[in-house]
Amino acid sequence: MLPPMTLLGWIHTVLGVVAIASAVICLYRYHFLSVSTRSGKIYLIVTVLVAGSALAIYNQGGFNIAHMLAILTLAAAGFGYVMERWKPLGGLSVYAQALGYSSTLLFHMIPAITDFLRRLPVGDPFVDSFTHPLLQGFHLAFLVLFLVGYGWQCVRLRGQQ
Repeated sequence: MLPPMTLLGWIHTVLGVVAIASAVICLYRYHFLSVSTRSGKIYLIVTVLVAGSALAIYNQGGFNIAHMLAILTLAAAGFGYVMERWKPLGGLSVYAQALGYSSTLLFHMIPAITDFLRRLPVGDPFVDSFTHPLLQGFHLAFLVLFLVGYGWQCVRLRGQQ
């Protein structure tokens, strides 16, 4: 059984929902994530806040996979931003940007579904371990969705160049 959520945990969760919603809006409207759009800028800023707050949550026994995903999220967000802002790879930078920013969305979804399924319904959660087939199925589905989504973005970006 997971410990009750702290105030920081609630803030982290609400911000995570805001980040995911802004990413969905950005992807729907513009087909890829970019800080040049309002929804993309909101996504990146809130994503950095969510990852930063995840590094301060230690109510489940110390440094764990969620902290590693937070570090990966910050690295991927920084990578995507550098690719978008300075374009160090020339014409390939836009593809690297899409990879970096899309990775952050994957890194959001893994702990989000994990925490959701391990907490709800209260008192009788859907899963009781990280190895539960339902949870692993979601993780695999998110990985496939990430790969398909990134491929779709690359095709769209190639058509724009």
